[in-house]
Amino acid sequence: MMAKKSLKRELFEQVMVPNYAPATMIPVRGEGSRIWDQEGREFIDFAGGIAVTSVGHAHPEMLAILQQQGEKIWHLSNVMTNEPALKLAQQLTSATFAERVFFANSGAEANEAAFKLARRYAQNEFGPEKHEIIAFEQGFHGRTLFTVSVGGQAKYREGFGPAIKGITHLPYNDIMALEAAVSDKTCAIVMEPLQGEGGIIAADPAFATRVRELCDQHQALLVMDEVQTGVGRLGTLYAYEQLGITPDIMTSAKGLGNGFPVAAMLTTQAIAKHLGIGTHGSTYGGNPLACAIAGKVLDLINQPQVLSAVNTKSARFKAGLAAINSRYDFCSEIRGRGLLLGCALTEQYQGQAGVFQQAAADAGLMVLVAGPNVVRMAPSLLIPDTDIDAGLELFEQAVAKVVS
Repeated sequence: MMAKKSLKRELFEQVMVPNYAPATMIPVRGEGSRIWDQEGREFIDFAGGIAVTSVGHAHPEMLAILQQQGEKIWHLSNVMTNEPALKLAQQLTSATFAERVFFANSGAEANEAAFKLARRYAQNEFGPEKHEIIAFEQGFHGRTLFTVSVGGQAKYREGFGPAIKGITHLPYNDIMALEAAVSDKTCAIVMEPLQGEGGIIAADPAFATRVRELCDQHQALLVMDEVQTGVGRLGTLYAYEQLGITPDIMTSAKGLGNGFPVAAMLTTQAIAKHLGIGTHGSTYGGNPLACAIAGKVLDLINQPQVLSAVNTKSARFKAGLAAINSRYDFCSEIRGRGLLLGCALTEQYQGQAGVFQQAAADAGLMVLVAGPNVVRMAPSLLIPDTDIDAGLELFEQAVAKVVS
């Protein structure tokens, strides 16, 4: 067994594929919204593992359910069903528009299933010509070949051969472009209610309404990617509720498992029936351990007082960020809803989101970027106000260092 003292950041270059560039420090322990690294240095966590640790680190009820289910059964495969999967599916269908659920391990897998289902539904109902997918520029839906093809960021598609055909990318929130592009060959329109990786850009309600209307007019399916926005992140259990529209297919991951790999594709019975026996699957998807954990996350988050507190905490964040900006004028716009927020940098600091992120880390605060021009924050939905205030103080130190 390798000695612990040798497990340093330098080892990454020797043993890992170089597709990541992780920070120099290595976290080893977390509690609530705080993290400690190998050297015992403490950080406030405004990153949330990229909007994942929705109830924070080492939540006692999460630890309890992990142990309880871990002592029973971890894995079966989908040759059999299991009690935690049935319970979780019931929780999700009871709380959303959906009637049927498919479980996977990641947001990309859930989106892969959604896109395959949309095409199969259209082919079965209308024929092979109806296969075209409309998606949006700067959208992000995962890293499989299908999901990067649907995603609206060319940098993730480059170098991997031909992208999947039949996909059109349009400007987000552009109703006229959408009206011009949609046709009877369109099988699905794919959108995020708020683009996370694309820069924390919210869907205009009128745009979302028009998407739904055009789907109805052209017998296309509305696929809502709520991998990042779902499970309370924007202050309602799922963000589509705030737009006043109902999707035909929705995907959920990230915060659903609080860091444990679990995802779900949700849809109606009439659409779900097109994924008959053997048409799609997952070895690990819907395993008892993952589903038990996700079920507890929903128990903790899907409560009126918790969802309401997300909006209260959001206002506290925005007020604090606005106060910092009034002193340093680094941010042209404070974007986002709930606890998915972004500081869009002014012209003077374009391309420097990573510089602000590093300065924050140096000060003891973990934040994210959403592209080169937006500093992103996605903390635990249960983050205490004291940690919000303390983290904002550290962020101000970081901002002062960058702009000085």
